[in-house]
Amino acid sequence: MVSVLESNAELRRRAWNAAASVVDPEIPVLTIADLGVLRDVSVNEGGVEVAITPTYSGCPAMNMIALEIELALEKEGFPRPKVRTVLSPAWTTDWMSVEGRRKLREYGIAPPLASTSRRALFGEQCVACPQCGSENTELISEFGSTSCKALWRCRSCREPFDYFKCH
Repeated sequence: MVSVLESNAELRRRAWNAAASVVDPEIPVLTIADLGVLRDVSVNEGGVEVAITPTYSGCPAMNMIALEIELALEKEGFPRPKVRTVLSPAWTTDWMSVEGRRKLREYGIAPPLASTSRRALFGEQCVACPQCGSENTELISEFGSTSCKALWRCRSCREPFDYFKCH
């Protein structure tokens, strides 16, 4: 239960940690904090509100994420939390944490290229294989296992892999 003796900063930290622990239902090795989907947590008069931004408009995972945030906050003692979707500014892969990119690679999904990559400068993509690290890869399909991923194949180890698309 939320204590009146706790400071607003402490309440916000607890609420942030609870919300940040929610995992993406499509990529369960990533938290919404890793993804940069968790935008803000505010606490006022004992209530908590969480702002989230979808990775793309119409992302089907957002309803589940909002529900999981509410459950995590209620479990932490915050009654009737509110989750607000923020569409502007639009989410970008630049908001993903370094830790999130590492987790993606270890999970077998190539993380998105940085905004300063050759693709950003020249429209060229050079995606490293998350299995063997080779950059001798090719795009198979712009559409992978979910809408935010593309399907690639490594020409060196011959393994297919998902690439988390840049936004």
